[in-house]
Amino acid sequence: MKQKWEEMARGNFTAVTEFILLGFTDRQGIKAILFVLFLAIYLVTLVGNFGIITLIWISPSLHSPMYFFLNNLAFLDLSYSSAITPKMLANFVAERKSISFAGCIVQMYLFAAFADAECLLLAAMAYDRYMAICNPLLYPVLMSRKVCVWLVAGSYLAGSMTSLVHTCLTFRLSFCSSNVINHFFCDIPPLLALSCSNTHFNEILLFALCGSIQMSTFVLIIISYASILCTILRIPSTNSRHKAFSTCTSHLTAVALFYGTLLFMYLHPSSSYAMDTDKIISVFYTVVFPMVNPLIYCLRNKEVKDALKRTLERHACCC
Repeated sequence: MKQKWEEMARGNFTAVTEFILLGFTDRQGIKAILFVLFLAIYLVTLVGNFGIITLIWISPSLHSPMYFFLNNLAFLDLSYSSAITPKMLANFVAERKSISFAGCIVQMYLFAAFADAECLLLAAMAYDRYMAICNPLLYPVLMSRKVCVWLVAGSYLAGSMTSLVHTCLTFRLSFCSSNVINHFFCDIPPLLALSCSNTHFNEILLFALCGSIQMSTFVLIIISYASILCTILRIPSTNSRHKAFSTCTSHLTAVALFYGTLLFMYLHPSSSYAMDTDKIISVFYTVVFPMVNPLIYCLRNKEVKDALKRTLERHACCC
């Protein structure tokens, strides 16, 4: 299939006006199954994240820094999933699986910006849990509304800036031999592999910027939870220890899923880049993770479950 598309797309041109996204497969039966599967996942993602945002908005008991961050996490999950999944679903049923040059730029920028912002937001959530458990008396002051807003705004700003750098440098490259992307969306590594320019600087920058954001936030999360664990172990009451740690389990699960796939994807050498393997890995953090995140926080967080129960009971009484 790839050879066929490359033969159709290859030509003596200097400016690419569109890209061809190979996606996962060209077999109609498998495409139909994948379309139904990913459509179901996307619908659950929309319902789950919109539900989290709405529940936090209407529930006074969830108007705290932790749920302010969770509200923004749901927005980021919803946003970068929506930057990828609709086009992927359209390509399952389209005869020509193309994306315009401008559309590819926008898709890459939005995904990279939201993904980087999510890394920083997860670190902010870990810091919030550290302050709540290790410094409970100072927590209302150190995690005031203003501080929380600045942390979230900084996450969005930093994600937007790093994404802008990657997008500008990537699309300054020449794509002169083929416009066929062996992926299901416009991601940086497959575009670097496609370019006929020297991409050494781009690869170094990708490793440096992604490494600085992903590794620094990951280290901050590890340090925060190491301090939390030490504090919890000093609590004499077993029930109190369990209650303190239960507020962290949802976030720890989300961190493990998100960073596990993201670090593997972007921090291994380009020489070991395997397109088909990394497409499968990419599905987890672009499509599956945004769906799983609301389920993690709903099923493992007692306050969210209680707020949801009270909301449903109020709705039932009104009806």
